[in-house]
Amino acid sequence: MTDATDFQDIPTTTLAEVLGREQVMDIGIRPLWGPLMRLAGPAFTVRCPPGDNLMLHAAIYRAEPDSVVVVESGDLDYALAGGNVCAIAQRRGIAGFVVDGVIRDLGEVRGAGFPVFARGVIPIPGVKKAVLPLNERVRCGGVAVDAGDVVVADEEGVVVVPGGRLAEVLAGARARLAKEAAENLDDWEKAHRARVEEMLRAGGFEG
Repeated sequence: MTDATDFQDIPTTTLAEVLGREQVMDIGIRPLWGPLMRLAGPAFTVRCPPGDNLMLHAAIYRAEPDSVVVVESGDLDYALAGGNVCAIAQRRGIAGFVVDGVIRDLGEVRGAGFPVFARGVIPIPGVKKAVLPLNERVRCGGVAVDAGDVVVADEEGVVVVPGGRLAEVLAGARARLAKEAAENLDDWEKAHRARVEEMLRAGGFEG
């Protein structure tokens, strides 16, 4: 049975080619420190209204070990989490955070080596008032994410593999990687140049 562990060594670039643009988060969701380890795990989804972080703080006690906590917020004025929240998440075995928003205490988070992909940092925390369901569909970085989808993140970006397509996407990604491994740079250049020249001729380019 295919699960998140099968995606640990699959580059996000390969997954993006297999899945297409709609499963790739926008460029604003970036690693907050580096060099950053790869992040791959099943999504535990959280929704936080602007200025409120209660449900992320609740999620760190409910998410399973090795899961990636994915947060919909869209709020850039108040931090969703800080050093202690990230430390507790790390201690409980959570793989990392992917946050459509901002955090604080970056030095502590970086020092602990806890992976966080987000839009940035800000020193002021949000409030804790809004109670919302966990593990419902969220939108993070422009991508719809359901609980159990596999989230893969590295320095290239963040890709979401739908839970119902894990085996299909893994097979496609492995096939692409095998093809690339069997092709040296000379072979790639020859095929690439022929393809480019054909496109140029078809477009009427002369030169």
